[in-house]
Amino acid sequence: MGIIAWILIGLIAGAIAKALTPGKDPGGCLVTMVIGIVGGLLGGWLGKVIFGVHSINGFFSLSTWIAAIVGSVIVLLLYRAVTGRSR
Repeated sequence: MGIIAWILIGLIAGAIAKALTPGKDPGGCLVTMVIGIVGGLLGGWLGKVIFGVHSINGFFSLSTWIAAIVGSVIVLLLYRAVTGRSR
């Protein structure tokens, strides 16, 4: 997949991660985009390392989206912990 596809998946995955995690979120739209992109990359890497699967099969693959969303939720929770705001 190209970098444009990663950015698009990251944007959507970051928004979904914010919707899935309860509480007030620190940051605005830009933070959501960065969290989504980093989370998508983290999710793909974790899927490959932990489960030994190639989770990035294509833009419309379910495993790609699940990996990106799970990674985005992890990054969002880490970001909340670092910024010190409550959930």
